[in-house]
Amino acid sequence: MGKYIGPKNKIARRFGVNLGLKSEATKVARRLGQMPGVHGPKKRAKGGSSYSKQLIEKQKAKFIYGIREAQFSRYVKEASSMKGDSGVNLQTILETRLDNVIYRMGFALTRAQARQMVNHGMFTVNGKNLNIPSHIVKVGDVIAVRDKKLKKSLFLDLEEKLTKVQLPSWISVDPKTKSGKILNLPTEQDFDKIFDVKLIIEYFSTR
Repeated sequence: MGKYIGPKNKIARRFGVNLGLKSEATKVARRLGQMPGVHGPKKRAKGGSSYSKQLIEKQKAKFIYGIREAQFSRYVKEASSMKGDSGVNLQTILETRLDNVIYRMGFALTRAQARQMVNHGMFTVNGKNLNIPSHIVKVGDVIAVRDKKLKKSLFLDLEEKLTKVQLPSWISVDPKTKSGKILNLPTEQDFDKIFDVKLIIEYFSTR
């Protein structure tokens, strides 16, 4: 599947859950119960085969993190080869992507915006410029806005905005220095329960 460039609200309505693709959650919530399409079904179909359920969960995760099929498949293989629970390993990989970390720290309103900001070279990791959204951060890494980028309108009132961000337990942010640090790897308790990671692992185990 290629990159989706259509209306993001339609994706949320298709799955009946806010996937965090838009910055204004209240607007998304208003139409979550309405399936997309003028002449489409008014109610979301229940049940379905095991395969269809697995496919839906995989699609949710891919849309949430903005990842294409080939890369997602590689992440699943990597997670399955690691010690421990494959599902937890997969979510850890997804959460520690640089673009997701930028989003979690509050520097961006959505993951898509964070990905674009990283692509445009707006951040440093441990003092070095880095423009690879898929870069996996490690414990102790410090992510900061590049000094030369701080004057951009995108970062107006950034210090105030960062003080209001609800941070996950594995991340810290210093609003004054416009930087954040990876305190530890996320645990199962830190993950959003938007998709069923076990069904995703099952999907790829049969491919």
